[in-house]
Amino acid sequence: MPRIAPFEVPAPVVIGAEPLTVAAVVDVARHGAPVQVAPAARERVAASRALIERLADDPEPHYGISTGFGALATTFIAPERRRQLQASLIRSHAAGTGAEVEREVVRALMLLRLQTLASGRTGVRPIVVETYAAMLNAGITPIVREYGSLGCSGDLAPLSHVALAAMGEGEVRTATGETAAAADALAAAGIRPLVLEEKEGLALINGTDGMLGMLALALADLEELLTVADVTAAISIESQLGTDAVFAADLMALRPQSGQAASAANLRAFLAGSPIVASHRDPAVCTRVQDAYSLRCSPQVHGAARDTLAHARTIAERELAASVDNPVVTLDGRVESNGNFHGAPVGYVLDFLAIAVADVASIAERRTDRALDRTRSNGLPPFLADEVGVDSGLMIAQYAAAGIVSELKRLAVPASVDSIPSSAMQEDHVSMGWAAARKLRRGIDGLARVLAIELVTGCRALDLRAPLQPGPVTGAVRDLVRRAGVAGPGPDRHVSPDLELATELVLSGAVAAAASAAAATSPARADRPAETPQESA
Repeated sequence: MPRIAPFEVPAPVVIGAEPLTVAAVVDVARHGAPVQVAPAARERVAASRALIERLADDPEPHYGISTGFGALATTFIAPERRRQLQASLIRSHAAGTGAEVEREVVRALMLLRLQTLASGRTGVRPIVVETYAAMLNAGITPIVREYGSLGCSGDLAPLSHVALAAMGEGEVRTATGETAAAADALAAAGIRPLVLEEKEGLALINGTDGMLGMLALALADLEELLTVADVTAAISIESQLGTDAVFAADLMALRPQSGQAASAANLRAFLAGSPIVASHRDPAVCTRVQDAYSLRCSPQVHGAARDTLAHARTIAERELAASVDNPVVTLDGRVESNGNFHGAPVGYVLDFLAIAVADVASIAERRTDRALDRTRSNGLPPFLADEVGVDSGLMIAQYAAAGIVSELKRLAVPASVDSIPSSAMQEDHVSMGWAAARKLRRGIDGLARVLAIELVTGCRALDLRAPLQPGPVTGAVRDLVRRAGVAGPGPDRHVSPDLELATELVLSGAVAAAASAAAATSPARADRPAETPQESA
C-alpha cells in the first residue's frame, strides 16, 4: 500500500523506556525513524540474562532453556547441544511460503519484538537487543513470506525469518531494496551474526508482533481514510442536491454515539457555505421529503466505523504495553510458562475492522451509483457522460467499485473463529490473527480505491452543477483533484489513470489534508447549527 514518505526522517524512537505508541510504530516501520535502546533497558536485559544462565546450569529441566519445544517440551537437552537446539528451532520454524510481506510490516514486526526483548522479561543477552536495533537502523529487512503463521505461540514463521537473518542466514532486502544474502548485508553494515544461546530462540519468535504491527499500521491508515470517507460523502451529498439539515448537532445528540457525532461534525464543516446546498433549501424549490439512506445515514455508518477503530486502538495500546514471551522472566525472578502469546485479542479487532471497512466502502459505492443514475441523481446526466448515447462516462468506474466492495464483503468474514490444531495437538487452538491482519491490509487498500472512485465521480458531478459552485471545503478538494490531472466533464477518455491518480491522493493524505485546511480557514461557520431538518420517517 503506497504512502508518501515524510520530507524528513522522524526523530529517533527510544526502545525499552516506556510502551511504544502507534505513531512510533508507524514512524519506524513506514518512515524509517531510527531506534535507540534506553540505558535502563540494557541493564534489565543483562540482569534477566544472568538468571537464565543460572537456570541453564541447573540439572533440573527448564522449558526452553534446557528442554525442547512444543510437543518436545519434556525432552532434556545436554548443554553441549543447546546452541544447535536454538539454531535448529529458528531454521525449522522459518518455513514461510508465498509472496514477500511488505517492508513496513517486517520493520514493524522487528520493532515490536525488539521492544519486548528490551523489556528484560525474555532472558536474552544484550547483544541480541543491540543486533535487532542495528538491523533496523541499517535498513536491513529480512524477507518474510506471507503464509506460515497461525497467530498462536506467536507469529512463529514470520519472526523466525527475522531471527534467521540475524543469525546471518537466509535472504534480506537492503536499505535500497535490493535482495542480498543476510550474511553479506550484515557484514556490509558491520553487524556480527548472532550465535543463539539458551532460551534466545524462543524469545525471538514467541509474540504477536506481526499481527500487532499490521494493526498499528491499519489504525493509522483508517484514521485518515475515515476522514476521507466524510469528505467524499460531503461531495456526494452536495452534488446530488442532498441536505445537510439532518446532520444537525442537536439531532446527533439524541443518539449519543461519539463516532457518529464526529462524522456529522465533519459533514457540517465540509458542507458549510455551499452555494449548491443553499440553492435548494427553500421548500418551494425542493419538495423531496428526505434523502436516501446512503446520503442521510453516512455519519451513522462512518461513526460506527470510528467507534470500532477506537476500540481497536484501545486493544492495540494494551498490547503495545505487553511483554509477550513463553516462558517469561517475571519481575520477581521466576521463569514461568504462560499463554500470553495467543493472538485472540488482536485477531478479534482486526476482524472487527475488516467488517467496518467493508461497510464504509459499501455505503460509498451506493453514493457513487446514485450519482450515475439519472433517475436518482436529481438532474445529472446519465453516468455523468458528455454526449449521452455516445459516451459512457463513469459507468465502468462504478463497476470497479462494486467489484471491490464484493471482495471486501468476503474479506469481512472473520479469520479469528477459524482455529486449526497444530504441533501434534499441543497447539490445539490458534487465533489466526496473522491471517486477519493480512486480509485487513487488502481491505484497507480496497476501501481507499472505492473512496477514490467516489471522489472522481463526485467532483465531476460538482462541475456539472455549474454555474452553481461548491462550498469552500468541497471546492478545495475538487481543485486538488483537478490539479493532480484528473479530468473533469468532457468526452470519454481513459478512466483508469484518473482512478489511480485519485487513489494516490487518498492514500498520500492529500485529500484529508486539503479538506482539513480548507475547513480551518473557511469564512463559513462550520459549527453553525444546521437549518430545520426536513421531515423524517
